[in-house]
Amino acid sequence: MTRHVRRLHLNAFLMTTGHHEASWRLAESDPAAGTSVEHYVRLAKTAERGTFDSLFLADSPQLLGDAGRRPVGVIEPLTLLTVLAGITDRIGLIATASTTYNSPYNLARRFASLDHVSGGRAGWNIVTTATVDAARNFGLPELPDHAQRYRRAQEFVDVAQKLWDSWDDDAVVADKERGIWADQGRIHPPGHRGEFFDVAGALNIPRSPQGYPLLVQAGSSEDGKALAGRFAEAVFTAQQLLDDGRAFYADLKSRARGHGRDPDTIKILPGLVPVIGSTEAEATAAHRRLDEAILPEYAHRQLATTLKLSVDDLPLDERLPADLLPEDEIEGAKSRYSLIVDLARREDLTVRGLIARLGGGRGHRTFTGTPEQIADTIAEWFHTGAADGFNVMAPVLPGGLDLFVDHVVPILRRRGLFRESYETSTLRGHYGLARPENQYSPAIGGRDRHVRAAG
Repeated sequence: MTRHVRRLHLNAFLMTTGHHEASWRLAESDPAAGTSVEHYVRLAKTAERGTFDSLFLADSPQLLGDAGRRPVGVIEPLTLLTVLAGITDRIGLIATASTTYNSPYNLARRFASLDHVSGGRAGWNIVTTATVDAARNFGLPELPDHAQRYRRAQEFVDVAQKLWDSWDDDAVVADKERGIWADQGRIHPPGHRGEFFDVAGALNIPRSPQGYPLLVQAGSSEDGKALAGRFAEAVFTAQQLLDDGRAFYADLKSRARGHGRDPDTIKILPGLVPVIGSTEAEATAAHRRLDEAILPEYAHRQLATTLKLSVDDLPLDERLPADLLPEDEIEGAKSRYSLIVDLARREDLTVRGLIARLGGGRGHRTFTGTPEQIADTIAEWFHTGAADGFNVMAPVLPGGLDLFVDHVVPILRRRGLFRESYETSTLRGHYGLARPENQYSPAIGGRDRHVRAAG
């Protein structure tokens, strides 16, 4: 019997000039990268050369951050991923889309379309969007409360799955002799009526190569973890400490098991911001160069907004106030709020020190070192039950991704931790996941879900 060899999963999280907030100020950076198709084409080709499982584009239906201080304009991700599908062959293509400010029918159609265009490489990062500014862009005076957003998200994903399943795989018969293009009996209008959505008709595109796009989730609040345990097949998370990573990993695997799922069908990928140098001194100097380019006044305002405070409440050379709101009173990004506060308390940071720690990856783990040291920390988290892989967040793009692919990936390959070449053609295949069987199939009792091995 062939022994299964567990291997890392790597996702390239692409963000304009890089994840460090001052990356755009470097001489080699293109301030217009966010709207440069050529920039993203180069990044996609680099990530595919490194045989990454996937690349990921985040998104929010609002103008994020202070446009006066850093680049914030970006191309809509599904549009951009459609372009990238045409210049890549194997790498998965994941985009963020909000369940709060979309409708299931249109979004399910768009992801099914990307899956067709890419030959089965689409993935959806499911978010509920946690800002008042986004709500007001859609005519809502206030942000819907946290519990309501997650109830809507649960129903949204359920409806999307019904829509993706509304065509049997063999619904299109294309019988020219009889003049029958599709078998109407193999098309299943969902007829869904729920708390948030009424969706009558079948999707207007046949079932896509993967059946469903890969379902990704990134929130770490209790409601976020509940959503992930039920639906997510990959989870992007932010963990600073190994023990915290292990606890989160065990919790998500347990939640998946509680829904009758094989725990191996949910892949945990913590964020990692690798600052790479050929020596430790070179890496430290690169990190220092980035931190020295941070504009404190901008970062100060951003931190105050995240913590629901005014700038005056956060003197730069003092610790965080003792009377911060507890997480259960926060209606925005609960998990990110807690991560930032916990980091500041644990390391006894001043506000100025906290700004420096957050500058590289907004709370994701930053690691500065040589390629060998980066590979060592990846291996430690992978082997000790803290990660199935990593969400690689290069601090500077394109240079940081080049360094990772050219110097870290070869070490991971030599250690037998990462693939030498692509072995499958779909995103689900890269993650070792099954293709969902159609929930309407008579062979599985109508809506009872079943899976068969991905081809």
